[in-house]
Amino acid sequence: MNPYVIMTDTTADLPESYIREHKLQILSLSYMMEGTTYDREHPLDVKEFYRKMRDGSMPTTSQVNPEQAKEAMTACLEQGKDVLYIAFSSGLSGTYNSSRMAAEEIREEGKYPDRTVRVIDSLSASLGEGLLVHRAVQLWEAGKSLDETAAWVEAHKLEFCHDFTVDDLFHLHRGGRVSKATAILGTMINIKPILHVDDEGHLTAIGKVRGRKKSIAALVDRMAEQMKGFEAENDVVFISHGDCQEDAEYLKKLIEERFGIREFVINYVGPTIGAHSGPGTLALFFMGRPR
Repeated sequence: MNPYVIMTDTTADLPESYIREHKLQILSLSYMMEGTTYDREHPLDVKEFYRKMRDGSMPTTSQVNPEQAKEAMTACLEQGKDVLYIAFSSGLSGTYNSSRMAAEEIREEGKYPDRTVRVIDSLSASLGEGLLVHRAVQLWEAGKSLDETAAWVEAHKLEFCHDFTVDDLFHLHRGGRVSKATAILGTMINIKPILHVDDEGHLTAIGKVRGRKKSIAALVDRMAEQMKGFEAENDVVFISHGDCQEDAEYLKKLIEERFGIREFVINYVGPTIGAHSGPGTLALFFMGRPR
């Protein structure tokens, strides 16, 4: 069995400590804010990023390009390792398509006939992508081959649920998710949308409630329905937030009390996704169905 590495994107929002511990390879999506371009190698502190957004700065984001993906993949191949790349949802970014093109170009060049580059569209985002990568890491560390790990990821990726709410409708309006009238009216009467990532990897609104606490409770109620039959799979739950740590801890508490789950990974929604979802985003990730 050939040795292989697992590669993913900064959009998986995994903590740096996790990335280092499990030797993940990371492709960095970049963003521009106030005339400066940032990425994983040249970061802006995430709290400062959200402060700037609250003060009115509107960042723009860029996908991974084929040349960038090819360079990262080739570096692994040169070390004698195959590559399993779990990519940011094709429903939200062109990054998957760029990486697929890079892998095809590497194969066509024929310089590494004994090596494999496998690219998977995660159809996931933020720590939903991160949780999928985590399961792949567990298989890799248990000695499963690249083909075995890739087959499991493809078979189960639509069982990774993404449920979230946002505190500011105007960021969803800017991204074309809600109308300006909806954003204005919803803000006036304190409406909070409930959203998810669907089977095509798109961000979709599925409901709305009035008030922040009720929106957080609604995430847990939805989890209860989706998680039926998947209780044994959910030994760990991932939560990401747009600089609202207290809300993330409150969500964790509700889940602990209701389901008895004790292991969590909590981290920021990174700038690439946070640029579109905004400060106050709160997202919950676990295994279940329907997505």
